[in-house]
Amino acid sequence: MVQHESFYLANGLKVIVHEDHKAPLAVVNLLYKVGARDEDPEKTGFAHLFEHLMFGGSKHIPAYDEPLQRVGGDNNAFTSNDITNYYITLPAKNLETAFWLESDRMMGLSFDPEVLRIQRDVVIEEFKQRYLNQPYGDVWLKLRPLCYQVHPYRWPTIGKEIAHVERATMEDVKAFFYKFYIPNNATLVVAGDVTVEEVKRLSEKWFGPIPAGKTVQRNLPEEPEQNAYRMVETEADVPLHGLYLAFQMPERMHPDYHAVDLLSDVLGRGKSSRLYQSLVEESHVFNNLSAHVSGAIDKGLFVIEGLLAPGKTAEMGEKAVWDFLEVFKKESLSPREAEKVKIKAESTVTFSNLELLNKAMNLAYFDMLGNADQVNTELDAIRKVTANDIMDQANLILQRERASVLRYHAKKINHEN
Repeated sequence: MVQHESFYLANGLKVIVHEDHKAPLAVVNLLYKVGARDEDPEKTGFAHLFEHLMFGGSKHIPAYDEPLQRVGGDNNAFTSNDITNYYITLPAKNLETAFWLESDRMMGLSFDPEVLRIQRDVVIEEFKQRYLNQPYGDVWLKLRPLCYQVHPYRWPTIGKEIAHVERATMEDVKAFFYKFYIPNNATLVVAGDVTVEEVKRLSEKWFGPIPAGKTVQRNLPEEPEQNAYRMVETEADVPLHGLYLAFQMPERMHPDYHAVDLLSDVLGRGKSSRLYQSLVEESHVFNNLSAHVSGAIDKGLFVIEGLLAPGKTAEMGEKAVWDFLEVFKKESLSPREAEKVKIKAESTVTFSNLELLNKAMNLAYFDMLGNADQVNTELDAIRKVTANDIMDQANLILQRERASVLRYHAKKINHEN
């Protein structure tokens, strides 16, 4: 059990405290409820840009990392389509340094034009290196808009195109900051060798004076049910043909989510999975093949992806996957196999709650989903899933009319049409 207490400041900031006195360490995790799904379709990539800008200095602290390093701390951040998360790990005796740093950049980012120019260039370079100039790097730039027709999940966190970040003005940046980087759109988790009383005092001292912002109103369009097969083909200078099949699946808080997640484990988690054994080890159609779920807040994706073996085309690979799925859906899943994947999933959850930083992140994430205590109920939710539940989801989700397919052809290898 991850014990925790919570309270709100007058400005709407939710604060969660987890006391763990086994080591003299503390974690301060600040989750902002903003991701790529909150962006203007004509100004994408801003949530990720802000992940960089937040380290560019604030009103009273021109260099964010320096004071933290002086007290033995470490920090980082990440952005997804749903959230932006900042975290600091440091000796518990220096906890107030983390409060000072995080509150100052929430209160007043520097908005230095030079910082914007530098970080904009950094993001543009990352876009080029990771998405445009890396083999298969543009997969989700092509697959997301195929899977999502109306929902803002149709672009990745890096953005739709480089031009959106290139054109980002100081006015755009300020508007985004004051809309989303506000105390009443955030959850602060403090974990480690701390006390609730100490965290309350520091929270009031450093975050209490920050005024609340206007409540974020989300009216995101709901992605309609897909009822027709979609396919797009692309070609690039890559070593092997690739294949990506994405199926609509329930959102993260849906009652069937865990059954679908376990289905992805049965089919594509590791070398003992069904897809790997059948299409890599036995038939040698693929060099590698896996399955996973996106875990998105809104309607998500069940993804099967792999690279074809030399001499095999994307068309051949897709046929092999469909043939496999049709046979699989007619079979029954043994309770033993279901138990095997459940044990693996339970182990993942258990180990994720052993490390202090992971516990803090998990508390923030589940609070964002609606209930921080879900960190303690995930194991029960997994254990309740039966073999029949998994197969029911296989037959419901793994249908041709729910599939969006990307055939990724290698230029250097002739492929059949």
